[in-house]
Amino acid sequence: MDPHDELYALTKRFPESEALFQRAVHIPSASTPEPYKTMLAHDHHMTVEMEKYHGCSVDVRVLDSKLNGDEYARKILLLKQGTDSVVQFGIVRFHLNYVTDAVRREIIAGQIPLGRILINHNVLRQIDLGAILEITAGPALATHLQMPVGGVTYGRLATIFCNRQPAVDLLEISAPLV
Repeated sequence: MDPHDELYALTKRFPESEALFQRAVHIPSASTPEPYKTMLAHDHHMTVEMEKYHGCSVDVRVLDSKLNGDEYARKILLLKQGTDSVVQFGIVRFHLNYVTDAVRREIIAGQIPLGRILINHNVLRQIDLGAILEITAGPALATHLQMPVGGVTYGRLATIFCNRQPAVDLLEISAPLV
């Protein structure tokens, strides 16, 4: 996988009126600064890592979504539960034919973070980390993550295999951590 090709493939699904990034650079996991390295360089669900780091559950806010047959894509924010405090921006492309109808309905409903749905339904899953990205925020990402334009944060590209099938492609970008 070429990280820039995958980044483009995911972000083009939801064009922004302003630039999402000023720059996105693939960096080695070993070069990722803490606490981002712990947050991103693993094969777990980001939902779980965000909840652990922030010490609370997270809610999902779906900004936009598209359903085309068995392919579902959405642009989301994860927020500290019960607040407007954003902890993550993400874009997900999901091949729904790899999950049960019950899982499909919950994903499309957009009320529960994806990782939590897969965990709750005990979907056999493996997460393959594709790339760590150092991201300089453009105006759109800065607005989504409540950070300054030109500010730097980190994210990752990953694939979730459900029942041994490559079901989900993800872009997950952490809000700046202190």
